[in-house]
Amino acid sequence: MSRPLILILGDQLSEELELLATAPPNAVVALCEVKAEGDYVPHHPQKIVLILSAMRHFADTLRDKGYQVHYSALDDDDNRQDLLQEAERLADAYRCDEIRVTHPGEWRLLERIQDRGTRWRLYEDSRFYCSVAEFGKWLDGRKRFRMEDFYRQMRKRTGLLMEKNEPAGGQWNFDHDNRQPVERGLEFPPPPRHRPDNITHEVMALVEAHFGEHFGTLTHFNWAVTRRQALSDLRHFIAHALPDFGTYQDAISDEQPWLFHSRLSAAMNIGLLSPREVCEAAATAWHQGTAPINAVEGFVRQILGWREYVRGIYWQRMPDYKRQNHLEALRGLPDFYWTATTDLRCVRRALEMTRDNAYAHHIQRLMITGNFALLCGVSPAALCDWYLAVYVDAFEWVELPNTLGMTLYADGGYLGSKPYCASGKYIDRMSDHCRQCRYAVKQVTGENACPFNSLYWHFLQRHRERLGGNHRMKLIYGSWDRMRQDKRQAILDQADRFLRSVHFEAPYGKGDHAEGYERR
Repeated sequence: MSRPLILILGDQLSEELELLATAPPNAVVALCEVKAEGDYVPHHPQKIVLILSAMRHFADTLRDKGYQVHYSALDDDDNRQDLLQEAERLADAYRCDEIRVTHPGEWRLLERIQDRGTRWRLYEDSRFYCSVAEFGKWLDGRKRFRMEDFYRQMRKRTGLLMEKNEPAGGQWNFDHDNRQPVERGLEFPPPPRHRPDNITHEVMALVEAHFGEHFGTLTHFNWAVTRRQALSDLRHFIAHALPDFGTYQDAISDEQPWLFHSRLSAAMNIGLLSPREVCEAAATAWHQGTAPINAVEGFVRQILGWREYVRGIYWQRMPDYKRQNHLEALRGLPDFYWTATTDLRCVRRALEMTRDNAYAHHIQRLMITGNFALLCGVSPAALCDWYLAVYVDAFEWVELPNTLGMTLYADGGYLGSKPYCASGKYIDRMSDHCRQCRYAVKQVTGENACPFNSLYWHFLQRHRERLGGNHRMKLIYGSWDRMRQDKRQAILDQADRFLRSVHFEAPYGKGDHAEGYERR
């Protein structure tokens, strides 16, 4: 009788997986900790602890459900330390004639699986609203393929926040209401505290021993490693943070890392929560009158719209997508991205929060660390691998399009219609960083001038040939052209001096992993 080995990957910890639901009684379910998955980029220790602890807890859950489970621990003497080689070793040991695995979330793994031969069988990842094939059909033949169009179709298809055939609240999005900065005296709900149990403590010690040199600390680890904890986080967000999420979702705080954000992306991305239950919980809050439509719609759009959309783009455009570099950005990563030692207050605080929590919210990523890298001309390969390494919720299907396309405009406008570049004025409007910074946000030139200001104009000038024809950039270039020539030159000289003062790591190849990290 045929006997399959069912390989569960560390970001697929869901009982809803098709290959579990269809597993025959004699199947062996395998979960494998391997060194190669922890250091192909130097993943943040909190990210590794989250995944390994969640895997160990999930293995216990499956055993309780009656599955035959083999768990390969990192320190096992016979562990091959490579995911696919370890799975094949186990398949031989248990005399399994087939290895079943859910479609992975990274191209590098899919390509390797497809090269292993007919023994491997791929299953659709059923955790998403839109399959890869369905997204391809939506994309086919379209001249315009913006997220907003996809999002509206998904709203209609699912019925989420719909009243008959019309959007709830009378409009499709409420962005205009969701751009308020943090106000003085505003209080934020602290997240639930998940105290590490024995399993998590064991994993922490293991990670310190094997990956302790990676950027980041375990001191503040507080991520859900079980479904029960993840559901607690969901309930807490719906009750205490969702009502104000929309209004302040783009705000940045010098002291508060969480604000009204959900902290649910990691749990969704590894399978502890499903996007359906999260979106439905938010929609129920609106129907019950406990959260306003601007907050609920803004939150649902991030999941039903943007999350599903970037996954579709990733699988439609890979592997060539990863090699794109439309702006020919060639610098390596600023070395202080590994140390948080910079006088730029906004950048330093984003890096410190990343170091301490393996987290920074989406505006910190897009408009602080991402914007700075864009203005400086950091290569897409360098920044994409850094984001993949340091954020607890970063898996390549979601990280790469956001970083390469949205943040760095490296796809030439395929994902976003213009670069998300900004001067210090935007950061001052949306945060309370600038009044604590050694640089003066209103100065463009001079010793104390905010570097974002001159870097912004320097970026626009050096890419004028590519960006000047963009209709969304014409007003900006008009402002630049109206400046006196001597003022423009002083700004460019200011930016050049600053760029010479930054130590950038050596640049590396298009989409190559883990080069240059020895200098962190």
